[in-house]
Amino acid sequence: MESNSICLSIIGGGVMAEAILSRLLVKQVFMANTILVSEPSIERRDFLAQKYQVQVTDQNQAAVSAAQVLLLAIKPQILDPVVAELTPNPNSMVISILAGVTIKKLEQTFAQQPVIRVMPNTPATVGAGMTAIATGTYAQTEHVEQAKSIFAAVGEVVEVSESSMDAVTGLSGSGPAFVALAIEALADGGVASGLPRAIALQLATQTVLGTATLVKETGIHPGVLKDRVTSPGGTTIAGVAKLESAGFRSALIEAVKTATARSQELGQR
Repeated sequence: MESNSICLSIIGGGVMAEAILSRLLVKQVFMANTILVSEPSIERRDFLAQKYQVQVTDQNQAAVSAAQVLLLAIKPQILDPVVAELTPNPNSMVISILAGVTIKKLEQTFAQQPVIRVMPNTPATVGAGMTAIATGTYAQTEHVEQAKSIFAAVGEVVEVSESSMDAVTGLSGSGPAFVALAIEALADGGVASGLPRAIALQLATQTVLGTATLVKETGIHPGVLKDRVTSPGGTTIAGVAKLESAGFRSALIEAVKTATARSQELGQR
């Protein structure tokens, strides 16, 4: 490994790291031979090296020392023991996707370095992600633009204040699980109503995808779209009334709020 050839180092080779890595290569934001992934599992290292032809190591310090851009993609619970063993590289920009870990905490380790806190989500795997970024004290315009270019490879990017990041985590970070539950439930409803499982799942999935696409591309408010579908005394309003009686909207609101609170708890550890 030639350290001066590394543009991006990633500490952590898990699912989200792989999703970002794969899209960066597809979009040619970085070339494979300029990426170094540090991962403790030899099986995971071998997999990433063979599938993506990136460089791999089990030495976090090697990744830090080589990086122009350092992406932290570990579990937030293990941040402290990981960074305790590191000597920061003052010439690198640090990007963290660790839920709940504040910029202040990151800047305590990576003093006077450009730090950007990021919250992507799992649809990044297929290039349909939603990523929010918040910038640290020493991040300049060029650092923000580079971070945006990295995460534009996995979907859409918005810049927010750090005070909003826990809410972002609760909504778009955790939201794919809530949507997946809705898709599963819709498909179960179809099965309960007599549809074959495969057809029910196809109908549910495309209905959610199509509705989201319609809202996004037309800018129509979801409430207006709902009203257009609900004819007087029809099937849809009957179903909507049932959802309302079951507290569907309140349940989703509380799910986002609870996930947000959990993100705040993680940040206080």
